[in-house]
Amino acid sequence: MNMILRLITATTLFSVLSTANVYAESSSNEKPVKTLEGLLQQVEQFHQQESTINKLREAEFKNNKQQQKNLLSKAKAELKAEQKIADDLKDSFDANEKRLAEKEDELRLRVGNLGEMFGVVRQVADDLSGTLLTSLTRAEKPVRAADLEKLSQAKELPNIQELQKLWLTLQEEMTLTGQVSQFKAQVVQNDGSEKEQLVTRIGAFNAITDDGYLRFDEQTGRLISMARQPSQASLISEYLTASSEEINTIALDPTRGALLGLVLSNPDFVGRIKQGALVGYIIIALAVIGLLLAAWRLISLFSIRKKVEQQIQNLDQPNHNNPLGRVLATATDDIHDQETLELKIDEAILKEVPPLEKAQSMIKLFAAIAPLLGLLGTVTGMIATFQAITNFGTGDPKLMAGGISQALITTVLGLVAAIPLLLSHNLVSGQSKRLVQILDEQAAGLIATAMEGRKANRPANNVASKSAKKEED
Repeated sequence: MNMILRLITATTLFSVLSTANVYAESSSNEKPVKTLEGLLQQVEQFHQQESTINKLREAEFKNNKQQQKNLLSKAKAELKAEQKIADDLKDSFDANEKRLAEKEDELRLRVGNLGEMFGVVRQVADDLSGTLLTSLTRAEKPVRAADLEKLSQAKELPNIQELQKLWLTLQEEMTLTGQVSQFKAQVVQNDGSEKEQLVTRIGAFNAITDDGYLRFDEQTGRLISMARQPSQASLISEYLTASSEEINTIALDPTRGALLGLVLSNPDFVGRIKQGALVGYIIIALAVIGLLLAAWRLISLFSIRKKVEQQIQNLDQPNHNNPLGRVLATATDDIHDQETLELKIDEAILKEVPPLEKAQSMIKLFAAIAPLLGLLGTVTGMIATFQAITNFGTGDPKLMAGGISQALITTVLGLVAAIPLLLSHNLVSGQSKRLVQILDEQAAGLIATAMEGRKANRPANNVASKSAKKEED
């Protein structure tokens, strides 16, 4: 209907435009009127022309009206035909839907147990594909999982060849995991370069080379050389060089790389020291300096003791190269008073004590400072750990545990430094006290001997003085 109205409107506009053109042409062709009779004649002529044009327009309009009716009738007929086609198509679609449902039911009945088998096959293929991607055997045979991924995502029932391939792949993986095989592969070194090496695969547990254990990257399927090796890596060389007839021993990782990963994550001795940071380095420096002082003093005291023991064997000839000799040298014959002799000997002993006790206070001070510095490092480390927990929360327990572990390293270092320093101080102090005791013992014996000698000589001295007095008289 809209199309018909558009055609009628267009025809009307065309007629009006045609009439206007006629008026325009007639007016342009007419000559100017000079008299009233001419004007009247001209008006009558225009009226006749207008009547003629109107009649033509009416005839044309009637003609166009009939034509529009014909077009409308034709459009209605076409619409009816299209509706009939649409109804036929809808009936055909409904019939096809019904037939498709019937065929699906028929297929479901005919498939029967095959449908369940298809689901099991897809599940097994998916599981086996994931196993192959994470298995160490992938380093030796890297292209087996591609076909399994296609089978796990298939929309159709598998054929007999695909089923046989699935079974053969599963059997192959079971066989490989129970074998020890050697193959050449590109191994990623610690510096990032790749090197072709002879790799020995021990089942699905570990891969080794002459350099030690290898780490298998599940994402890339590459073998990577470990930056650090466990202590059991020393067994690898004996295992690789032994004959096949011998029973060989080697350490295996039953977790398939998890324990080896812990070896990399756990810091070694140098790493532990680095965790102590500045406080740890200070503690180590104090321990080294204190132990060196203790070693120096022990060597010096042992040397002095040896000289003192030699001097004890020869008390009559004092030697100034040892403390006892220097103390014995103070007991000269010109000292006749016991009290004066005791004071002289005490003075000599007091002079010898400070050199014997040299550096002991410093060693004791280092032994006391080391655990305090360790406690200081622990407190500062705990502060940093709790600050990290404040910022990031406790979602990751490893963050808190790792921070606490690092904080306690300084305490361990302080205790490790303090224990040998205390032992060294005890040894040095014991040796010096022993030497001072020897000096005291020998000084007491020296005083007793000197006084006994002076008492024995006293009567002879009295007789000589009396005879000299008589001669004077």
